[in-house]
Amino acid sequence: MTKQSNTALITGASSGIGWELAKIHAKKSGDLVLVARSRDKLDALKLELEAQYGISATVIAEDLSKPGAAQRIFDETQARGITVDVLINNAGFGGHGLFHEQNLVNIQAMMQVNMATLTELTHLYLKGMVQRKRGRILNVSSTASFMPGPLQAVYYATKAYVTSLTQAIAEEVAVDHVTATALCPGAVATGFVAAGNLEGVDIWKQAKSAQSVAQFGYGAMERGELVAFNEGKLKFLLNWVVPLLPRKTMLKMSRQAMEKA
Repeated sequence: MTKQSNTALITGASSGIGWELAKIHAKKSGDLVLVARSRDKLDALKLELEAQYGISATVIAEDLSKPGAAQRIFDETQARGITVDVLINNAGFGGHGLFHEQNLVNIQAMMQVNMATLTELTHLYLKGMVQRKRGRILNVSSTASFMPGPLQAVYYATKAYVTSLTQAIAEEVAVDHVTATALCPGAVATGFVAAGNLEGVDIWKQAKSAQSVAQFGYGAMERGELVAFNEGKLKFLLNWVVPLLPRKTMLKMSRQAMEKA
């Protein structure tokens, strides 16, 4: 009997949540396609996981902020004969400050990584999943997706897109035995803070570990959950309190959460 493949493609696999997700999948004897900009870090992870778990890992060094990155990744996996059974769109970044004062090039790169490349990868790999009548997609979104975010306006908007897109796709492909899950964590202790100029923002003092978020998210994906919150209090607030607040009050609260001490 032929062993059913269980290969996961993970973007942003060189650190943080992506790194931890790769380890979780490898521990379950799944092969990997590791994607990020840093080939050195990916090569180190590949060697570690292959030695420890006896799996096969393929490294694709690609800058997801560049147009065409998704197609290049897809073409490489096709050329190598790799079937992607699990797609984990984890790569993403933010940026802090007043919208009109932020660098437009950085904003455009954020939109490309957080939305455009994620959408393209999902479109390219979902077709095969539907044809095979099996597959899982995990899109790493954020609790930020449930409200506008003054001082992180574009980041919050990109994550709203991710959560919305994921849910719509999940409904479309449910009949094909394919699942799509939006993981919506709160603050996570990763390089995201430094990269997004978020040092000094209070909510990161209570940040959860990347390992705990990855473990929770992977489990939610396996269960086929639609939207997964790793913090019960945030889930309650966002589902039952925030929608009832006057819009201007909610915006002021959202801004206060992002202000630096």
